[in-house]
Amino acid sequence: MGYRVTALKIDPYLNVDAGTMSPFEHGEVFVLDDGGETDLDLGNYERFLSVSLTKDSNLSTGKIYQSVIERERVGEYLGKTVQVVPHISDAIQEWILKVAQTPVSRFSKVANDNDDAKDEPPEVCIVELGGTLGDIESMPFVEALRQLQENLGYKNLCFAHVSLVPSLGDPAEQKTKPTQHSVKSMMQLGLRPDFLCCRGKEQLEPSTVSKLSLFTSVPKGAIVSLHDVSNIYRVPLMMIEQNVHSMMAQRLRLGPYEKGVDYSMVEDLTQIEESVVIKDWKKLADSVDEPESECVIGIVGKYIEQGDAYLSVVKALTHASIATKQRLRIEWIEASSLCKDDDGDDAENVSDETAWDCLRLCDGVVVPGGFGSRGMEGKIQTIQYLRENKVPFLGICLGMQATVIEYCRNVVGIKKAHSAEFFDDLVKDEEDAVIFMPEGDRTRLGGTMRLGVRETVLLEGSIARKMYGSEKVMERHRHRYEVNPALVSRLESAGLQFVGRNTDESGQRMEVCELSESTHPYFVASQYHPEFTSRPELPNPLFLGLLQTCKKTAAAKSKATVAN
Repeated sequence: MGYRVTALKIDPYLNVDAGTMSPFEHGEVFVLDDGGETDLDLGNYERFLSVSLTKDSNLSTGKIYQSVIERERVGEYLGKTVQVVPHISDAIQEWILKVAQTPVSRFSKVANDNDDAKDEPPEVCIVELGGTLGDIESMPFVEALRQLQENLGYKNLCFAHVSLVPSLGDPAEQKTKPTQHSVKSMMQLGLRPDFLCCRGKEQLEPSTVSKLSLFTSVPKGAIVSLHDVSNIYRVPLMMIEQNVHSMMAQRLRLGPYEKGVDYSMVEDLTQIEESVVIKDWKKLADSVDEPESECVIGIVGKYIEQGDAYLSVVKALTHASIATKQRLRIEWIEASSLCKDDDGDDAENVSDETAWDCLRLCDGVVVPGGFGSRGMEGKIQTIQYLRENKVPFLGICLGMQATVIEYCRNVVGIKKAHSAEFFDDLVKDEEDAVIFMPEGDRTRLGGTMRLGVRETVLLEGSIARKMYGSEKVMERHRHRYEVNPALVSRLESAGLQFVGRNTDESGQRMEVCELSESTHPYFVASQYHPEFTSRPELPNPLFLGLLQTCKKTAAAKSKATVAN
């Protein structure tokens, strides 16, 4: 349909942003171009919409209350009693309207023919209110949305309610009571859903749709079945099959509008299935289900018990596997199980052979970012094994720092090399392979890291330069510590090349390191987070290089096995 779209995620928690939240509790922190530390849903929005959002695209209770209190402190409310209604609710509406009018840059393989369109405001804004309807913490946002529809008018704002329709019993029967009650709660709060989006294992049965329509007053045509499909990229296609795009356009008076026709009864007005975008998307969805081979990638991390802690890493691997026509299988490996170093007791410093067996079966390995010393020695020993056995490897953020420490210890010969993040008694410019950045803040944790997009200059002839296809790249960062520039010359003399360096300020920031292809098939690590800029139609080059090498290596092994 060609509309410019932006998105806003509302989280009712009191944190100002997601930056200080534990991955175990809340999943990964997704970083935006402007340095915003946001909910992981912003990553989903960017990947599906192919846009780059801003930190204002994630609104929390803490952020809105902070904004209102700051305005009260400077006297903006002229001595009035500041209350949830109207002051908080008005501020929420102002925030939503601001985001809806803020231009967003496109991030897509296909460049927009009209460069001026990048500076134009969005035409559609998707707002997701997180949490559960009826929670006390979300009440101000619900009231603000009620008022917003009154202010904007019925034609300019519609509501889609997402609800679970579980299947219980044997034989399974779809139960509608949870949805009936949640819609009742929604209507008591002044909101009426225009669409019901029902999650469930199986497609909604006609009798279920009829019952839901009867008890919720939502037209049958506007009750959307979001049942399980073979892969996530089929979900938009499933919604198109149910004519959601035309109903939404009719409801909001977008594009071709049929006057006098109820939005739930409208025919396909857009012919969107014939568009190049949807045809390409169908090919992408089909390719996920039709791989040529399987690739096993190990993720050696410290938050593996929480599946969403490395969500963007998994998505980036998935994008690269689609591009290389491989079925991705991930082996989750707890870093601390590779070297029991958490309590510092040498008697307990024994590794879990089961974890090592899993690692040895992997075609390639990713060591992602993290904070804290737990599992660090396991990561270092993993990287040593991958380097010595020529297993394709990608290190990210802390993974790059662990790479440098491993190389200092086992190749350069600095046996006590470590990070100043974990030890404050390291010999300066000798054992401190990783140091605290001079401009960092040790007192305030929220929003004080090196955040957001930065330019990196890549060395001609390097693997990274070959994969990116350009000298300068823009990638997103989130770290307080960096490789000690005083040790770079010794590391490079020993074979670890720093092929990507930061161009701002001193120019001494090490961004990408690698071993030459003559030494190792793929041994690359980056200080930045390449997973945040990967898209389904455009995988990040570092992940693509990893999966391409894994496929090439696996094919060579298979060929050698057949020959023998």
